[in-house]
Amino acid sequence: MVTILKSTGNSETPEDAIRFEEIVGNFRLGKFHRVFWRFPEVKLHAYDLRYLATPLKHALLLRILSRGKCYFVDDTGRELEIRWSTISKMLGRYLRDLIARPEVLRSVWKDIARENKAERPPVGTIDFARRPLYLRTDLWYGVFSGGSVGHVAGVVNNLAQFGGEPLLFTTDRIPTVDSNVETVVLTPCDRHWDAFPELPALISTHEFQCQVFEALGETSPSFIYQRYSLNNYTGLKLARKFGVPLVLEYNGPEVWVSKNWGKAVKTEKLSSEIEILNARLADLVVVVSQPLKDQLVAQGVDANRVLVNPNGVDPEVYSPDVDGSAVRCRYGFDDHIVLGFIGTFGKWHGAEVLADAFGRLLKEMPQLRDRVRLMMLGDGVMMPQVKTRLNQWSVEDLAILTGLIPQHQGPAHLAACDILVSPHVPNSDGTPFFGSPTKLFEYMAMGKGIVASDLDQIGQILSHRESALLVKPGCIESLVDGLAELVESADLRKSLGNEARRLVQARYSWRKHTERIVDALADRCTTAKSLGEVA
Repeated sequence: MVTILKSTGNSETPEDAIRFEEIVGNFRLGKFHRVFWRFPEVKLHAYDLRYLATPLKHALLLRILSRGKCYFVDDTGRELEIRWSTISKMLGRYLRDLIARPEVLRSVWKDIARENKAERPPVGTIDFARRPLYLRTDLWYGVFSGGSVGHVAGVVNNLAQFGGEPLLFTTDRIPTVDSNVETVVLTPCDRHWDAFPELPALISTHEFQCQVFEALGETSPSFIYQRYSLNNYTGLKLARKFGVPLVLEYNGPEVWVSKNWGKAVKTEKLSSEIEILNARLADLVVVVSQPLKDQLVAQGVDANRVLVNPNGVDPEVYSPDVDGSAVRCRYGFDDHIVLGFIGTFGKWHGAEVLADAFGRLLKEMPQLRDRVRLMMLGDGVMMPQVKTRLNQWSVEDLAILTGLIPQHQGPAHLAACDILVSPHVPNSDGTPFFGSPTKLFEYMAMGKGIVASDLDQIGQILSHRESALLVKPGCIESLVDGLAELVESADLRKSLGNEARRLVQARYSWRKHTERIVDALADRCTTAKSLGEVA
């Protein structure tokens, strides 16, 4: 039996597991012979079978791979054997949803038209003594680490300091959200996951709205806070219904992200309309960088309603006091100088640039082969390139690739490093880099020496030779120079780390991040009670 992992939140990977992306990669390269009927039995392990996109395609893939039985299983223990009768039923559902798709899209377009025509209500009163409602509507499951996990928890865990206890509505539980935060799990539409995977998000706006009404009854929240996700406008609907302000957290243009860093959406025009509708009608739009504000203003959003609010960190969780000795012992680092990176290996992270720089560093300074190691935490689409480049430089035995680790293990792993690297690269289409990397603030809070790309917000928050060494984005030679200098100077690592730690404590904690949001919202609203009365 071989296990194929796809979107599973289980951090314990079986020894015989194959990543789904590796199988797909063989097909794309035309290497059918490597996978066709290769395995006696195959098991596709997903996070939740109810929300597995394109199940018919996955079932057919397993049948091609397996000479015998094949199954779908998930983290909840559900199991489905894929027989030809199973595939026949899936095909029936696929055809049913395919026929219904045009009417579903027409219905959503009509709803969007109504929202656009409706007069935008004036900013009303807000009673901060009431409970704020936080909405996470992403249809991504099994995400137990990464920037989104840190951001959601960072805001939710601090909202209570500025008003009532927050109520979190989310499609999946976030492991780092405080256990005392009341959480309601939203259930998306269970149709159209095969014929058109973008439709569940469109339909789920109505589904989620009904589920929130049922949970709240007649209780009105103080305000609605939604982390925007592709094709969803639940927060807008709820804010109109309850007559309360809407805060929209906008982390980037999802349509652009899908096209440039993932797979382009088929409903691009509709998705773009929903995206800008949310931003135009929200009472406050929170963006993580100035380029995002500039983009929204250019699309007609009132600049006075857009708050630029960089990401943050919990400086008590990420701290120089964290003990990384167990991690160093586990990987046999001894007295090595460890270069560290953490991330989801996205196309903007520059993980492959770091792999190249590490290889070139050791080629140009071979005396460092016995002194320096590389540890890269996480996994993602660029991992194959990282492995290829490490192999090309013959340094794969000097690099530790941990794979995904739970969010709570991140601080100890970063503490095991001596130098932390943020090698982000510019957007491939020449547009401004609009990110605000959470890893950057985590690095700063750890008090370690940092080498980072001098790229938009990264270069604005960090100062060269004061809180980090800034290097030319995407330039291997520049990154090598920065790494070499910090490897050779423990004193410089210490001084840069101390200043970065001081800076993040003063400006970039999640508490201060959340406080800026509440203050900006209060400025736009007539408050029923002052913040001092409820904080």
